[in-house]
Amino acid sequence: MASREGAVARALGFFDGGFRDRLAALVAIPSTSQDPGHDSDLRRYLEQAIRPWLARLGFTVAVHDNPCAGAGPILTAERIEDAGRPTVLTYGHGDTVRGLADQWRAGLDPWVLTPEGDHWYGRGTADNKGQHAVNLAALEAVLDERGGRLGFNLKLVLETAEERGSAGLREFVAAHAEALAADVLIASDGPRVMPEVPTIATGTRGIFVFDLALDLRPGGVHSGHWGGLTTDPAIMLAHAIGSICDQRGKILVRDWLPANGVPASVRAVLAGCPVGGGGEAATIDPDWGEPGLTPAEKIYGWNSFIVLAMLSGRPENPVNAVAPSARARCHIRYTVDTDPTGFEAALRRHLDEHGFRQVRIENAGVGMAASRTDPAHPWVRWSVASMERTLGKHVQVIPNASGGLPGDVFVDHLGVPLVWVPHSYNGCKQHGPDEHLLASVAREGIAAFAGLWWDLGELEAPQVE
Repeated sequence: MASREGAVARALGFFDGGFRDRLAALVAIPSTSQDPGHDSDLRRYLEQAIRPWLARLGFTVAVHDNPCAGAGPILTAERIEDAGRPTVLTYGHGDTVRGLADQWRAGLDPWVLTPEGDHWYGRGTADNKGQHAVNLAALEAVLDERGGRLGFNLKLVLETAEERGSAGLREFVAAHAEALAADVLIASDGPRVMPEVPTIATGTRGIFVFDLALDLRPGGVHSGHWGGLTTDPAIMLAHAIGSICDQRGKILVRDWLPANGVPASVRAVLAGCPVGGGGEAATIDPDWGEPGLTPAEKIYGWNSFIVLAMLSGRPENPVNAVAPSARARCHIRYTVDTDPTGFEAALRRHLDEHGFRQVRIENAGVGMAASRTDPAHPWVRWSVASMERTLGKHVQVIPNASGGLPGDVFVDHLGVPLVWVPHSYNGCKQHGPDEHLLASVAREGIAAFAGLWWDLGELEAPQVE
């Protein structure tokens, strides 16, 4: 007889058998949305890799042009069995960041899945091909166990412009809101809090991007004749940045921060939450960032300021001159507890008050908006219970992931609660060379989703008014 245990066993059997080959075929399509000349690869990923898979699973599939000119297409799919049963929306993105092939270590190719023990290297393995492939493979196992029936309704949005800020997704979802209506969004992206700790995130931090620019003269001037006499824009910009954030990472533009500190509900759900497992990617420096906060509160309940890049002169070919200009690209990762519409004005006031009126703020705006579902929402509690039943261990809930995702689009236009179940970890090196998936984490993920998909077909799904 069909059973939950049988579905989970099928999913694990496929993971141990054919999943790696399935993922290798997805990775082999160089579907980067950040390098020019790959538009056909974005469409090929949807049309040739995903559409046939979903069609075999009984979905009605369509691939749409993106409403934003120049952005990659968007795939939608649905499998409706019973209008009286729960309807779940799931999401993923088939585009990746740049391949950066010349920066990967010897023996690795971004478009070739290369296993080395628990590490499966390849562009998109963690972000996001491996994650949505895990979920679809788990769904296939449940369908096989139930004899071709799910017992609930499922809709899918798979975009190919997430690495470009999900260009066009908001307009697309708004235009197709009726067709995409659902009770909950359950999907996967981002890292767990620790590799060994199953995690549910109920939202994401947002991204506010801006440039700081200082132009003082038409060209460089001799460093011997003018050094010490004329203003050095690199030094002035460095001091301007130093006024924004102190030498240990504390944000000094206090209007950028949650007015009432970390909300009590956020602090409560993060009590005891571990953070780490970054491998060689980075270290957690206990004295960096906002004093008095735990590491979990710093990245899941607070805002951070980051300098992405700085330039003055020609670092690759310096000359003995005082540079004419300096520029820095910066961003703020922020939670829903702050309003980004005030960020630019607050920064302008701050710079003026500290004597940096010449420093301009350019290209300021929200790259991705923050989102959050109440961690106590019935769908979140139900998902935790399902995963803990399958995995036999504690599932950590966080109020929002530390990175950015377009959850706000689905909240704003569909009104769905968010349940993000990540299958990666902080050390996966996404967005850089040597990106990889941990097979052990993905294996737990496929089991967890087989349980989730199975339980959705039972009478255990929450009734939310």
